[in-house]
Amino acid sequence: MNINTALILCAGFGKRLNPITLKTPKPLLTIKNSTLIENCINLNISLGVKKILINTFYLREQFNDYFKKNNYEIDIQIIDDGEKILNTGGGILNMINNSDEENFLIFNPDTLWGNRYIKEIKSMINFYFSQKSENMLMLVNKNLSFDKALNGDFNLENDLINDQINKKYIYTGCQIINRNLFKGEIQNIFSIYKIWKNLIQSNKLYGFESKLDFYHLTDLEIFKKLKDF
Repeated sequence: MNINTALILCAGFGKRLNPITLKTPKPLLTIKNSTLIENCINLNISLGVKKILINTFYLREQFNDYFKKNNYEIDIQIIDDGEKILNTGGGILNMINNSDEENFLIFNPDTLWGNRYIKEIKSMINFYFSQKSENMLMLVNKNLSFDKALNGDFNLENDLINDQINKKYIYTGCQIINRNLFKGEIQNIFSIYKIWKNLIQSNKLYGFESKLDFYHLTDLEIFKKLKDF
């Protein structure tokens, strides 16, 4: 089975990269002649995704200009958060409400996505459906992180995620989610961690471990290092 629609989260302020993000939203920053969002879009095209929804808020007009100048061989729709930034959960729900699909790939463009992830993400999709899961996160051992200051977000045991002490795994910014998890949620401002926390408590939040070196744009120092890497 495949997933036809991907969501890319682009509404954030990118405050840890000030001052460069005062004029340019983080997903439109360039590393090695390619914007972060371009890397993410091209990966989704290679995965066979048919449509991409992108949420915007901060410096939203720059995304409109970007897509007027750059044509991609895929259907891309911008879904604006509106008058207030909706946080990750609210932003995802807003995009899901603009689609009829059941399952979605979701990406944070902060990670340097590329075709080296194709095999892993396809394996993750197969695992997601085989487990009849409703939410699966791609995690990576923090030892594989380019940014050695990054702390772990979760633990992973027997393919299930927990958030106990001594967290060894970082969330890569890629997940698969089923719209059923948002039933009863009213469109407002909330973090996706609300959904994750409920699943963790029920032993239903699945994890897929990436074995690739992890490059993530966390702050200005890492941005400069990645540009020279």
